[in-house]
Order: sequence, then C-alpha cells, then structure tokens
Amino acid sequence: MITWSQKRIQAFQKTLLDWYDHHKRDLPWRKDHDPYHIWISEIMLQQTQVQTVIPYYLKFMKQFPTVQSLATADEAKLMKAWEGLGYYSRARNLQRAARQLVDDYQGKWPTTVGGLQELSGIGPYTAGAIASIAFNRPVAAVDGNAFRVFARLLEIDDDVAKPQTRKVFEKIINQIISKDRPGDFNQAIMDLGASYMTATNYDTSQSPVRAFNQAYIDGIESQYPVKTKKKRPIPVDYFGLVIHSTKGYLFEQRPAKGILAGFWMFPLIDQQELINDQPTSKQVLIQRLQDKLAADYQLQVSLSEIDHQPVSHTFTHQKWQITLLSGELPADSDLSFFPGKWIPAADFEAMTFSKVQSKMWLKYEKSVKTL
Repeated sequence: MITWSQKRIQAFQKTLLDWYDHHKRDLPWRKDHDPYHIWISEIMLQQTQVQTVIPYYLKFMKQFPTVQSLATADEAKLMKAWEGLGYYSRARNLQRAARQLVDDYQGKWPTTVGGLQELSGIGPYTAGAIASIAFNRPVAAVDGNAFRVFARLLEIDDDVAKPQTRKVFEKIINQIISKDRPGDFNQAIMDLGASYMTATNYDTSQSPVRAFNQAYIDGIESQYPVKTKKKRPIPVDYFGLVIHSTKGYLFEQRPAKGILAGFWMFPLIDQQELINDQPTSKQVLIQRLQDKLAADYQLQVSLSEIDHQPVSHTFTHQKWQITLLSGELPADSDLSFFPGKWIPAADFEAMTFSKVQSKMWLKYEKSVKTL
C-alpha cells in the first residue's frame, strides 16, 4: 500500500474537488444540506441504483416532507410509498429512527458519527455521509464506491468483504479527506466511483485523478479491490397457492420476523416439508399438500400447476423458486383454522406488494389470460 505525503494529499483534494465542482451529478437530495434529505436518500440508495431512487425520493418527500410527518405516518402508507424498492426493513427502521428523533431528541439531529449511529437503521456509512454532508464533520463515508476508489488509488490489499476492513479504509480516508469540505469530498468519491472508476468497464485513462491511481499506473487495476466471493444464495423451493373464491384470493400474513416480515402474500409452502426420504414426484408432493391443507386447516381444495416455469426471486442469502398452484374454494369456506383471509383483487392496488408477490400475481394473471 502506498502512503501519501501531505503535499500529495493536498494536490489530490484540489484535483478531486475542482472536478466535482464542474461535473457533480445534479441530484435532488443535493439541493441543500438538510440531514433529513441526506438520510432518506442514503437509505434508499442502499442496494438500489440512483436513477431508480430519484422518482421514489421525490414522491416520498411530497408524502413525508419532515421527520415529524414520517414519525406519525400510517405504516401501511409508508410501506406503499416504499413499494418496489425492496428490503422493507429499511422503511420500518426509518420510521423507528424518526420516532426516536421526535421523542428522544426533541427533533434535533445528533451531529456526530457516534450519535447518529444511535438511531435505528443508521450504520457507519450512513452516519459518515450525514455527519460530513449535513454537519461538515471531517469523517469518511465508506461505501462500495469508497472501497473501490481508494483500493485502486493506494493498492490496498485488505479484503473488502471482511467487516474489519472498513476500519482500515476509514483510518486511511480520514487522513486524506478535506477538512474544509468533507461532505463534498465524500460525494466526489461517490461520483468518481459511479463514473470513471466503476466496478467494470471503467475508464481510468480519462479519470481526473488518474495521476494518483497507483493500480492504474502499475497496470494492475483489475486486481482491486480485493474481494472474496460471497456464498451463493441457498435455493429454497416453495409452492405458492393462488386459491380464489367469489370473495377474492386467499392471503396469509408473513411472520413478524424474517424475510418479508409482516407482508400479506399468497400462502407459501416449503416443499421440503412435504418430502420424506424417498424420491418424490411433483404430483405426489401436490397430493401431500392437499392432504396437509385438509388436515391442518380443514380446507378441501384441488390444486393444479399453473406453469411449469417457477417464479424465481433472489434475496441476499436465499433464492426462492416458487411453483404456482391454483385452486378454488366456496366463498363460505370456514377459515377459522387458517391464518389468513380473503382479499378481493380490487383491493390489490391499495396494498403493498413485495416484489416476489407481484411476480406471482403477474404470472397468474398471464396464465388466466392465455386460457
């Protein structure tokens, strides 16, 4: 790893910030230094592309323009506003943090990284971004862009997939960051990582900081950042039940904790629950599922496969493969033993659908139209 002199650090700061002043991205959350605006944008940008976030951000700000309005918002409306962004725990943590600010901080924001991390859902990166941009604190905001940019600039060999590596980068960047314009410095690194120093198809030859990029100078840029591969998501096979009556479709609420916590969805049955030690065909599994519905929930329903191609959806640690099964029940079926309810299709528009629920519904609609 290369170490820089104070003179080189100052030259880098000037080069980077001069470029940022002329070429920074025009983003709606950069119109001011309001910590609320910065916070909402940074949480939305987790796992989501900038161009996808912009319309969500603008709509969200119209609905919840202040911390107070977010704190007192109806959860269903909040979830609806978040629909399509995924990782819904982010939205719930936003509201928890907003309530902390209102109830515990009298609406006043903590201004330090440590204080900000006391708020629900705010980690080291988001705290660094808010502290530097909103409160001019000279602290690093280390996200994927910062890892990539500084790993190449300084040939840092530490594995960015390891949690302890963040401390290494924070220490280094805190020595280089502009003390006068820390927020602009961090945002410039974000813009650099999103343009000339992307993960793939990067164009360092045109980068404004190419003279400082040691990995580029040494011709080994493709080796940085050092990152071990993530474990592949575990495959999980489900049956998704599209059971309808004249009252609507049968929905079940997900558990309060875990993936898609609290969401109303078509019932999902883990196929592993229906498999014993012997090799089993899909038809046998479907028969066992019908028997299970009859035994556990007193629901006598004949199920048929909608499409041989399952609905596929990948989460961080799991990859769901959902075989859709359709069936019909009388409207007066007793749901006393079933943890769900009938929901008319006319109500779907007002509901918050997870991405995987939307996929299931779209596949079902398509199958119905082709009959």
